[in-house]
Amino acid sequence: MPPLPLSAEMDFSQNSLFGYIEDLQELTIIERPVRRSLKTPEEIERLTVDEELNDIERAVYLLSSGQDVQGTSVVANLPFLMRQNPAETLRRVLPKVREVLHVAGVEMQLTAAASFLTILQEESVSIQTYSHSFLHIILQHVEHRDAGVSNAWLETLLSIIEALPKETLRHEILNPLVSKAQLSQTLQSRLVSCKLLGKLANKFEAHIIKREILPLVKSLCQDVEYEVRSCMCRQLDIIAQGIGTELTKSIVLPELIELARDESSSVRLAAFETLVNLLEMFDADDRSQTILPLVKSFCEKSFKADETILLSLSLHLGKLCHGLYGILTPDQHLRFLEFYKKLCTLGLQQENGHNDNQVPPPNQEQEKRYASVRKNCAYNFPAMIVFVDPKNFHMELYSTFFCLCHDPEVPVRHTIAICFYEVSKLLSSGVYLIYKELIALLQDESLEVLDALVDHLPETLELLTTGGESSVQESKLLAVPDLIPALTAAEQRAAGSLKWRTHEKILQKYACLPHIISSDQIYYRFLHRMFTIMITNNVLPVQKAASRTLCIFLRYNRKQEQRHEIIQKLIEQLGQGKSYWYRLRFLDTCEFIIELFSKSFFCKYFFLPALELTHDPVANVRMKLCYLLPKVKSTLKIPADKHLLQQLELCVRKLLCQEKDKDVLAIVKRTVLELDRMEMSMDAFQKRFYEKDSLDQEKEREELLLLEMEQLEKEKQQNEGRQNSDKVFEKKQRRDSKTSAVLPKTIPMSVAGSSSCTPSTSKEVKKSKLVRSQSFSSQALHPKYGNLEKCTGKNSTTVYATSVSGTGKSVLSYTDDSFRTRNSSENLENQILRSPDRQGRKPKTTGGNGMARRSRSDSWDFL
Repeated sequence: MPPLPLSAEMDFSQNSLFGYIEDLQELTIIERPVRRSLKTPEEIERLTVDEELNDIERAVYLLSSGQDVQGTSVVANLPFLMRQNPAETLRRVLPKVREVLHVAGVEMQLTAAASFLTILQEESVSIQTYSHSFLHIILQHVEHRDAGVSNAWLETLLSIIEALPKETLRHEILNPLVSKAQLSQTLQSRLVSCKLLGKLANKFEAHIIKREILPLVKSLCQDVEYEVRSCMCRQLDIIAQGIGTELTKSIVLPELIELARDESSSVRLAAFETLVNLLEMFDADDRSQTILPLVKSFCEKSFKADETILLSLSLHLGKLCHGLYGILTPDQHLRFLEFYKKLCTLGLQQENGHNDNQVPPPNQEQEKRYASVRKNCAYNFPAMIVFVDPKNFHMELYSTFFCLCHDPEVPVRHTIAICFYEVSKLLSSGVYLIYKELIALLQDESLEVLDALVDHLPETLELLTTGGESSVQESKLLAVPDLIPALTAAEQRAAGSLKWRTHEKILQKYACLPHIISSDQIYYRFLHRMFTIMITNNVLPVQKAASRTLCIFLRYNRKQEQRHEIIQKLIEQLGQGKSYWYRLRFLDTCEFIIELFSKSFFCKYFFLPALELTHDPVANVRMKLCYLLPKVKSTLKIPADKHLLQQLELCVRKLLCQEKDKDVLAIVKRTVLELDRMEMSMDAFQKRFYEKDSLDQEKEREELLLLEMEQLEKEKQQNEGRQNSDKVFEKKQRRDSKTSAVLPKTIPMSVAGSSSCTPSTSKEVKKSKLVRSQSFSSQALHPKYGNLEKCTGKNSTTVYATSVSGTGKSVLSYTDDSFRTRNSSENLENQILRSPDRQGRKPKTTGGNGMARRSRSDSWDFL
């Protein structure tokens, strides 16, 4: 701290002195509460407890002579005492608790209600003992004068009702309700009676409910207080489930109709919501003749009535339309649809300049309510698609969906983003209609909207690219140019925010992109971005998510040159990076490589670079490598990888002999023991390694197929170029034939000579390539579970590869001409995309009820 200037040090003027005095007074004021909070010796003596007392004696002592805070602590510790010594707790502690609760404050009452419920849930004593000891205490405090305490005890009692026997319920709870529900009782007592009647309705037979419960229900439905009528009305749907359809139609429905016309808006709202919940119990006649008129009247008056009714109506409108679907006339159907559309734009007409009725603009409170109504409409949008039929979506609901996706309020857009996947599933073949809205939500300025949309982004993108048979290709051609910029912008917007969990989720979900867009697009637009995040982002979960997604991109990359470039980049910039943080991320990447790729792939590219880190100068890097060594060893196959095993053993010996850090050395010693216990898989088939080896063989086969696909694409391009040159030559030949009669005789001779030589050489080259790839892959696949058989003829080459399930063969036939065709690469690609997922599970096949992974024959070539 720099020294104060002289004027500041020597300023003893009157104003300065007064300022110092005021500062000192403020310090004394701050200090006073601290001094007051200190305990006097007498208070400390009263709070001191003899240490020789056991738990039961200490609890009795504190409840008898302690302070409130000590008594509350004992009540909170009651479940522990019941677990340790239930008999003594019931005999000595519980009576003291009962005495204290009569004069206890709110905190102790709430603690006791929670403790009693915990004792019931833990089943420390039998239900008979519990009801005998605890039920009377609960019933005494259910009607406490404090509403919060009363509700806490009531929740405990309602939970206890589920476990009590019928006889106890009838004698201890139902019989006292006859007097508790009378008008002479307090409002709190009648409200408690309403909730208890709703809970008891499912515990007794129908004749007991009809004789003893329903008279009380009718009485409370006609209570003079609107709070009681509303509370009882909300219990009628539970009671209806207990008494059945007949009694509901004859007793409950008339009460609901009367309550729906009540003078209180809260009672009418409760009646409406109860009617919606009970729609499935009524037949078509009751719904059309009794309920539908009430609902129509309710909807017509909703804009003029209290706005809370409008909120409830918008929330339950989807369920209501579903319940009335079969009885509505076309005109009524249209009215409900128009009513829903009106709610979806409620409060937006003034902004759009459509205020035809000269209604004054809403105030701030009304705007919040209107936004809540639109949010409820967004929640009900999937139900409204079912209501209008997905075939009519474009004509009836697309404009509404557009408005909800571009609503000015974030909660509305957030809700429609949550529902986006459900909407996509319902539209099925028409899913391409909402592609622009997906782009808009991906580019939304609110990260909450983006976070909600990303939850089901892989499923949504898959539906958008494979939704309809007739429009798939067209939708893809139109979609992808907009999709990729939107996805990159969404990730960069999340990266620039402080919400790293959203960024992590986006990176995890982007692992689906190899099934959506082409390998080149991923390489140029996403793969390098993942690498950048790994080396620049400061959040470890984000770095790991980027690393895993990069490994998945690398797995499905179709060009060997690009794969080698990324592998070299990982080794040089991460594995050999200057920062120890980079080298730690390299080890994370190695772990993902082991999980996602075949053993041979890891051994070929990453085994030795990983072992080089045993000489790392940073102890944390060496420590992380030691934890990874068992997984590294599991990638070896003996005897083919014997030289790598020797390198591993040499590195471990060096660590044991030369390691100076005691923490790393301790981990090395534990790792050595684990490595010694490991069994290694052999090149020959071993039964105990069947599952791991078969999965690894499947991964290796897919990696070989990627190489085959790359070769096929190159030959396809060469073939297309040759065909184009042949077409140009034929055109020239036809043009020259008209002018000369000699050329047709000479040119075919030279053409025939060249054609007789070129195909034969290309066939030999092609056969040699396929034989090498087949012999390499046949070593990886055991003959019992899969092989690559060669069937070479004079003019054709056929490759047999096992199907994913290992139970049959899928034949890939390459003849002279079809070898370079698009179908061949598509078949190879389909086999790769039917790969096991990253958890190592077998992929689903088309047999039985399983659903096959979709064909992506056109997803690589349409750009």
